[in-house]
Amino acid sequence: MLEILVLYYSRHGATAKLARQVCRGVDSVAGTQARLRTVPPVQSGTQAALPAVPEDGPPYATTADLQACAGLVLGSPTRFGNMAAAMKYFLDGTGDLWLSGALADKPGAVFTSTTSLHGGQESTLLSMLLPLLHHGMLIVGLPFTETRLNTTRTGGSPYGATHFAGDDADTLSADEQALAQALGTRVAQTALALRAGRS
Repeated sequence: MLEILVLYYSRHGATAKLARQVCRGVDSVAGTQARLRTVPPVQSGTQAALPAVPEDGPPYATTADLQACAGLVLGSPTRFGNMAAAMKYFLDGTGDLWLSGALADKPGAVFTSTTSLHGGQESTLLSMLLPLLHHGMLIVGLPFTETRLNTTRTGGSPYGATHFAGDDADTLSADEQALAQALGTRVAQTALALRAGRS
């Protein structure tokens, strides 16, 4: 069973909802399963340390989760057209994996959520792709054969799955759910194909 790591940061819950849809896509592919993980918020040195395990939701990711995965789907809310500091901080600590090539030749994909329709979704997706490229990952996007990309009035991008939260952050549209699932499915299928090609 190949594990696809779905790793996200979510402040208000919208990105977490998108992550669960990506997991559904991964789990729909026979021979693969999703491993859902999050990263802790960045805190100043004067604040109390976080517990090792969050009070609710999935566990915090470790570099061992990255090393063990057969593919990675990374998600973050948009912060001024960029990934959130918490995700960047976590990725900045993966230099040992970069040196060893632990993520090289594994499929990678990204997803994001914004409050405003033009809040920088695509630039955020691109910002998250940069470290994946440096790690030597094989980027998986959403092609326009996913017909919902042509008709969605909410989230969706060829660079990755997206959610437009607007005033109702708790609700993913049918298009956003389907496209997030499609992204998870594509990463899982790619991981299986790569594994078969190496056998």
